[in-house]
Amino acid sequence: MAAEEATHRPPTTHRPPAASRPDVSVVVPVYNTLRYLRSCLDSVLRQTIGPDRMEIVAVDDGSTDGSGRLLDRYAAKHPGTVRVVHQPNSGGPAAPCNRGLDLATGRYVFFLGSDDRLGPEALERLVAAADRYGSDVVLGKVVGVNGRHVFSDVFAGGNAVDVSLYDSALPWSLANTKLFRRDLVDRLGLRFPEDMPVLSDQPFTLAACYHARRISVLADYDYYHAVRRLDARNITYHSRIEQRLVSVERLFAYVTDLIPAGARRDAVLRRHAGLELANLVGDDFRHLDRAAQERVHATVARLVRRHVTDGLRDRLDIEARLRLGAVTAGGVDDLLAVIEQDSGRGVPATVLAGDRWHAGYPGAPARWTDVTDVRADWLARLDTVDVSWADGHTLTVTTRSPYPRFATEAGPVRMLAGPVVGATRMDAGDPAGRTLRTDFALDRLLAASSASGQRHPVRAEVDGGHGRGGAAVRAPRLAAGRPRLLRRGARLYGVAATVDPRNGQLVLSVVPVTVGQLVGRLRRRGRPGPAGAQASGRGADAQLGRHGHLEVRGAAQVQPGPLRRADQPHHHPGAGRAAPDQARGVRVDV
Repeated sequence: MAAEEATHRPPTTHRPPAASRPDVSVVVPVYNTLRYLRSCLDSVLRQTIGPDRMEIVAVDDGSTDGSGRLLDRYAAKHPGTVRVVHQPNSGGPAAPCNRGLDLATGRYVFFLGSDDRLGPEALERLVAAADRYGSDVVLGKVVGVNGRHVFSDVFAGGNAVDVSLYDSALPWSLANTKLFRRDLVDRLGLRFPEDMPVLSDQPFTLAACYHARRISVLADYDYYHAVRRLDARNITYHSRIEQRLVSVERLFAYVTDLIPAGARRDAVLRRHAGLELANLVGDDFRHLDRAAQERVHATVARLVRRHVTDGLRDRLDIEARLRLGAVTAGGVDDLLAVIEQDSGRGVPATVLAGDRWHAGYPGAPARWTDVTDVRADWLARLDTVDVSWADGHTLTVTTRSPYPRFATEAGPVRMLAGPVVGATRMDAGDPAGRTLRTDFALDRLLAASSASGQRHPVRAEVDGGHGRGGAAVRAPRLAAGRPRLLRRGARLYGVAATVDPRNGQLVLSVVPVTVGQLVGRLRRRGRPGPAGAQASGRGADAQLGRHGHLEVRGAAQVQPGPLRRADQPHHHPGAGRAAPDQARGVRVDV
């Protein structure tokens, strides 16, 4: 169909006869995603459900990078399948999603980010499941690309025909990247709130799930590939603090209006308090100007006092509890002292007062530092002191607890990078028994990652006399070294230890890499690229060594760099020596 101007056509107020309706409408809001848009649209056009059973409704929200022109070319090439409308920029994704929803005619509607893509069988499988089970909402497995983080706990149990919003991990997966029954949307009059610059998909998804007769989860296939843009400008990564404050406050108000007070509301707000609210006072709070810090602190304190019940507080993880407690117990400077302790010095000492345990933050009031009831979680808080490549197959993470009796009271310790369990042992060089060394097998990290890569946050779990507990492993004062390039099958991946700038958590990342990307990076660094290399990687003078490392002739040698303290000099052990697998070239860490 020809491209249309949104201002010249009123919203659709009727649906065509059932016999002529497509099974599914894919709504694609578009704003300046030219680099990814072709891949996105092609992934829909190649769906096995076939063009006769679907339509694409793409809404160009005032793009300035040529995305609109590309959409028009697709509409001209696929007249009956692709429909395009153009409108002035609205400032957020809600308005284009609503416009697409107005024009969609399918029995089901699916929302797709214009920088993301679908697995080839996604729509066929989703529609079949919705029809078979009578589901109003169907969530297919989402995987991250280019290191984009996605919450995957809801998929851990496999396929589930009937999932509850209140006793599952569904509240952690509230993006609108789901299949919605159109009759439900129309009956409820669901639309995206256009007064929320970010997070506007969550009220829509929450209302649909709250009223749905049945919600189903499909974990048997990679349905949705969520792409982190290489310029890191996805709206979830790049939003001003004012937009976040407005949107978080409206989100809490929406939940309280939708769900009556009690355990069910707390089950949903656990996500919003533990994620959106706690992120507002994450490590990057330090980088705001003072006026912004005051606004954030005031908003968070008000929302905690109004919405975080005692029962909800007790269900938050220990990081969120301590940060939100710091906000309600003191001012901006008190919060900054806590953040500086976490990000600069590490886990504070445990202060014992009779039979009570307190987190020893500087100057913090005792009424919120009491961790007695979550001692196991507190013991699981460990600092990363070193990350190094033990050999060509193992990444070793060294962590330490400040608690003097850690070895006797924590009990057995497990370290996990996402789903991968490491081999953990006490460091023989620490007679106090507070230092652990954990080996993560690289082949297991690669096997646990999708073809599009994966981020694996590192977490510690203890099981001792104080019960079972767990906490994210932080990495204060560590600077990341270079990733190591490894092979799995015919594909190349960069494996790296990084630090999440929002919460300071250690993350082991697996990201796909092409030879062309490698050559480009070497050239940008001023190093000669492989002789005769092409942008696609064809013809490059490169090969894989027997341990899976990329060997490139003619490139300067770069040895693997472990994580190190930021105030230490950069030193590569063994620099100048060739590793055994470098006989035919050099190993390149990018």
